[in-house]
Amino acid sequence: MHSSAPRRAAIVGGLRIPFCRAHTNYAGSSNQDMMTAVLAGLVDRYSLAGKCLGDVSLGAVIKHSRDWNLARESVLGSGLAAETPAFDIQRACGTSLEAAILIGNKIALGQIDAGIAGGTDSISDTPVVYPEEYRHILLRSYRGRTALERISPWLGLRPRHFRPALPGVVEPRTGLSMGESTELTAKRWGVTRQAQDTLALASHQNAARAWDEGFYDDLVMPWQGAREDNNVRRDTSIEKLGRLKPVFDRGPQGTMTAGNSTPLTDGAAAVLLASEDWAAKHDLPVMAYLRFGRVAAVDFVQREGLLMAPAYAVSALLEQAGLGLQDFDLYEIHEAFAAQTLATLAAWESTEFCRERLGRDRPLGAIDRSRLNRKGGSIAIGHPFAATGARILATLARQLAERGSGRGLISICTAGGMGVTAIVER
Repeated sequence: MHSSAPRRAAIVGGLRIPFCRAHTNYAGSSNQDMMTAVLAGLVDRYSLAGKCLGDVSLGAVIKHSRDWNLARESVLGSGLAAETPAFDIQRACGTSLEAAILIGNKIALGQIDAGIAGGTDSISDTPVVYPEEYRHILLRSYRGRTALERISPWLGLRPRHFRPALPGVVEPRTGLSMGESTELTAKRWGVTRQAQDTLALASHQNAARAWDEGFYDDLVMPWQGAREDNNVRRDTSIEKLGRLKPVFDRGPQGTMTAGNSTPLTDGAAAVLLASEDWAAKHDLPVMAYLRFGRVAAVDFVQREGLLMAPAYAVSALLEQAGLGLQDFDLYEIHEAFAAQTLATLAAWESTEFCRERLGRDRPLGAIDRSRLNRKGGSIAIGHPFAATGARILATLARQLAERGSGRGLISICTAGGMGVTAIVER
């Protein structure tokens, strides 16, 4: 619904805590703890204490039942005015980029003047539940009207009912994990172990350089004893990466290792978006503008690789924006796995794929790899599922602000065979 003529959605700033490997610095912290800390930091950084924003969209992929109103609860502890509304969202690994697109749309349509998008995820605080049989015993007992009806279900209690059921990371439709699915994609596209390790090495080198140069000083706030992303390996090398054994296909054809895949990670990130007038009124500079957003999904059960949806989403996004794949100064492609990133790049270069799957007369073509994930990617920095989109959006906006002008492309693959993409300009 249009409330006014479309406006530009400005990216005013972004903030996150260091991304840390699971069961390290944030082992005792919850999603709400991390998300509230980031929001409070953003409130402090941009003098938002007591201010009422138009809306806040946040999410997490792995949630406890207690997190049913995570966004609103995090806002209430952030220092923003209690009158600031908030809502939860979840689109797997694309959660916080999708949140930013939704907030950006509200700003563009004049429904709100400013808002926050973000996400958080904790592997360390993974919810542990008990088997369905045990839950049924509890519920039957609860529903009992008499003492006998409440007691009798417990006569069926057995030792197996106390065996925890940990949340799985497999696709319900295929029974395969993301890594197992991507190993199939790597074989289909001929992505070699050497190419994957080379991309992983670049991810670590770029992240380490960015930290050393102070790029992340204004984008990351220290928290719980962490000052930097603790997965960045400054001392890694092709030789060290090459000595790691495959983990998803342990046979001679396996190519994917812990070194060329993202680690299980805890963290949170958020981005402040606003209209240009709101930013000017609050004397806040604009880093860049969120101009286009597009999502897509693929039939990963019958037809396509699980994490290949961004190849389709980017194609549609470029058509919508009237741009070519080479019309970008920077590319931020989420590195769920090096194999997934490389398969996506190969698909865009493939005449057959672009003709038969994307309906294009010619391939989208190759990108300049020197413009890819220049401040490090998810393999090095880590990947708290719902936080990655906000991390990437703030990183790209900051780079464009430093350049003074330019255009960047964001591409994020997600579970369930979906992709979330966006264009950012300055």
